[in-house]
Amino acid sequence: MSEPPSVDLVAEWEAELKRRTTVEKIYDVALQLREPLRVAAIANRAGVTRDTAREHLNFLTELGVVKNPSDEPATYERNDAYFEWRRIERLRTEYTVEELQERIRELTARIADYEATYDASTPAAVDAVAVAEASDSRTFDDVYSDLRDWATAREERKLTKRARLQRDRGDNQQ
Repeated sequence: MSEPPSVDLVAEWEAELKRRTTVEKIYDVALQLREPLRVAAIANRAGVTRDTAREHLNFLTELGVVKNPSDEPATYERNDAYFEWRRIERLRTEYTVEELQERIRELTARIADYEATYDASTPAAVDAVAVAEASDSRTFDDVYSDLRDWATAREERKLTKRARLQRDRGDNQQ
């Protein structure tokens, strides 16, 4: 029996990066910016010059994808409000009010299950280590995974509610 052909994932990834445009490289780095970062660091991560990074960051700032909280030194960070708006717009345009309402019900039920399971109103109120240590069957990874899913469900429900309200307003105005 022959061995399956080996895959050089590093080489494949490097080839993919070479195919990406400069603005795509800067955008990819921008998606990861959770706190302000200097142009030089962004340029380094994207593998481009500072001037090129600055040019594309200015463009992404005009689009609202990133914010420029400081000019001296020039720093940029991801604009979470843009991505929230984009998610709401996608939900609003792709789903009917009824479908959004059903999704809200599903998420609410999932959230209620987590609240009952962990006897808490939010994931932040749960001590994952203590819960895992007190459990015979649940590991820390299990509990942490639940807490991440719970937080995601809460955020998704919030955005879906906003999309439903916007969709409902739009449908009623037509």
